[in-house]
Amino acid sequence: MMERTGLSEAVLTDLVHGFYGKIRLDPVLGPIFAERITDWRPHLEKMVDFWSSVALMTGRYHGAPVPKHEGLPVIWAHFERWLELFRETAGEVCTPEGAVHVIERAERIARSLHMASQDARQRAGCAPNLG
Repeated sequence: MMERTGLSEAVLTDLVHGFYGKIRLDPVLGPIFAERITDWRPHLEKMVDFWSSVALMTGRYHGAPVPKHEGLPVIWAHFERWLELFRETAGEVCTPEGAVHVIERAERIARSLHMASQDARQRAGCAPNLG
């Protein structure tokens, strides 16, 4: 996998740190994250583990991302912005093959988290948000 994509732990660390650096400065997503994350070091470490597991199948991440995202005040437009920043960062940090690899996974993750957040809203009795 690493040979085919050019991805490595170092590249994934650069990807995660660069991406979340952009997130923190983003006028749309920054405030959502700022309300929930005060100490970025553990979050970034966890996200490097997550992407290591997702992209390189290392099994380093041991968590449940869906429940952590279910109650967030987000709609599809937020996920689109998240993907825009992720694609941009992947293109800057990864080889073309590596960028395709992580972007495909990020797109699936965004769809999955969006569906989970919509399902949680419906279970809570809120009107579905089609945005």
